[in-house]
Amino acid sequence: MDTIGVIGAGVMGCGVAQSFAQLGYSVILIDISESILDKAKEEIYKNVRLQGFFNKSENLLDPEVVLSKIHFSTDYKLLENVNFIIENVTEKWEIKEEVYKKIDSICKDNCIFLVNTSCISITKVAALTKRPSQVLGAHFMNPVPIKSTVEVIRGYHTSNSTIDAIRDLLKTIGKEIIVVNDYPGFVSNRISHLFMNEAAFVVQDQVSSAEEVDNIFKKCYSHKMGPLETADLIGLDTVVHSLDVLYQTYQDSKFRCCPLLRKMVEAGLLGRKSGKGFYSYQ
Repeated sequence: MDTIGVIGAGVMGCGVAQSFAQLGYSVILIDISESILDKAKEEIYKNVRLQGFFNKSENLLDPEVVLSKIHFSTDYKLLENVNFIIENVTEKWEIKEEVYKKIDSICKDNCIFLVNTSCISITKVAALTKRPSQVLGAHFMNPVPIKSTVEVIRGYHTSNSTIDAIRDLLKTIGKEIIVVNDYPGFVSNRISHLFMNEAAFVVQDQVSSAEEVDNIFKKCYSHKMGPLETADLIGLDTVVHSLDVLYQTYQDSKFRCCPLLRKMVEAGLLGRKSGKGFYSYQ
């Protein structure tokens, strides 16, 4: 099987690495510090155990076996021979710009780059490389190991053969793709962030509590998670940054970030990743 390069060992990167490792792939997981990578090992171990606990009917690998298939490193040069790279770094342009210039110089010519982004233009990312036809968006949903569909974004130059290669790759780990075109936010986040933002406004305006908002979506619309539970899962800092990108891109007031969201981020209430957001996880 191919070795998969995964850049960024945050929530999404860990989920992507776990998904491929569980299906037999070797994975190289890259981040900037050993402390982040150590935390990623703990997170993947915990998530594999939880997945096994809640899905006892599935023949899932032992957490130690999954971890043995993942090489944790800070060395980008280890990616020089992989066929696919899935990038999951923070949603800041200056960081992504640095990453893509680096990997474009390191990776072999036929390597395909998958940009796991919420809102940043795939065409803009591809323009940083000498292989724009081999760059596409792959917006994995959280939690990655249990979500069966990936929103794939075709950049201006993305080739049909690249789309086909990613369709075949993701099929091997039990995921189908839905291909959309490249506008910031694409489909999922352009709509879902409006839900989360307006839900925060509802709480800010004291129309209802976070729990009541989420219960309406779960009990009236049969959503598995409410918009504020989803925001906590994604990370409120990520939600705020994505809203800012959408607002700057479209210059449309409907993407104006709720002041309550921004205030919570400034207070360090980021959701699950910090232990507290709209709900407490401690």
